[in-house]
Amino acid sequence: MADLTQNLPRGVNDIQADYMAMAHQKRLYSGITLLIFVLLMVSGFNLAATRNGGSFWGGIGNFFDYPGEVISEAASKAAELPAHVVTYFPALIETVNIAAVATLVGALGAIVMSLLATRGLARFPKLIGLFRRLLDIMRAVPEIVIALILIFVLGGGPVPAMIAIAFHTVGALGKLFSEVNENASLKPLEGLESVGANWSQRMMLGVVPQVAPNWLSYALLRFEINIRASAILGFVGAGGLGYELKVAIQWGQGKFDEAAAMFIMLFLTIVVFDQLSSHVRNRLVHGAKGKE
Repeated sequence: MADLTQNLPRGVNDIQADYMAMAHQKRLYSGITLLIFVLLMVSGFNLAATRNGGSFWGGIGNFFDYPGEVISEAASKAAELPAHVVTYFPALIETVNIAAVATLVGALGAIVMSLLATRGLARFPKLIGLFRRLLDIMRAVPEIVIALILIFVLGGGPVPAMIAIAFHTVGALGKLFSEVNENASLKPLEGLESVGANWSQRMMLGVVPQVAPNWLSYALLRFEINIRASAILGFVGAGGLGYELKVAIQWGQGKFDEAAAMFIMLFLTIVVFDQLSSHVRNRLVHGAKGKE
C-alpha cells in the first residue's frame, strides 16, 4: 500500500512529526508524574503504618465496629432521640451562627480584596500582585490551624472559630470574586469616570450591579462549606455542635445515642441549607424560570 504522506508537502510532514513528538513527550511526562505520585503514596502509607500505634491491616477488620455500636445503641434508645434533639438544638444554632457570621465577614473582606486584585479595576495597579499573594496565603492556611492559634490566645469558644473561618473565606471567595470581576464590562466605569466619579463610586455603581448575582451565588456555596467547617472546629474546642459531639464520642458507650442524634442533626442541617442555597443560586444565575 502506497504511503500517502510521501505526496504531502514537506511542511505538512514536519508538522505531523512535531505533533507526534509533542504527544509522545506529553505521555512520557504524564507517566513519570503518575509514577512519582504512586511512589509517594506508597511510601507515605508505609511511613504512616510504621508510626501508627497499631497495625493498620490488622485493625481494618474492626473498621465498622464503632458505627455498629453507635447505631445499635441509638436504635435501642430511639425513644430518647427527640429529647436529645431539643437538648442540642442550641449548639446547632451556635454552629450555624458561626458559619453565617464568618461567611458575611469573609464575603465583605473578599469583595474589597477582589476589587483590589483585579486588573482594570484595581485602585493601586502596581499592588495587584501583592493583593493576590495575600489571597493565596489566606486561602492556603487551613481553618483548623488558625483556630488552634486563636484558641491558645483567646481561649475556647465561638469567636476563634468565626475568625478562623472568616480568614479562610476571604482568601477563597476573593479568588472567585476576582475571576467574576474580570468579566465585568468596563464601559460603565469609563462613563462614570468621565463625569468625575471616584474609585469607590465607580466600583459601587459600575461593577457591583454586574457581578452581585455571581458574588451572592459563590457566597451561598461558601456558607454550606463553612457550616461543615464550624462543626469540625468544634472538635478543637471552638464551641458549637462539634464540641458537644466530641464530648459524646470521648465518653463512649452510654452516650452513643446522643452522638447519633447530633450526627443526624448535623446531616439534616447541611442537606437543608444545601438545597436552599442551590435553589437561590439557581434563581440568581438562571432567572426565575431556571429549574435545572
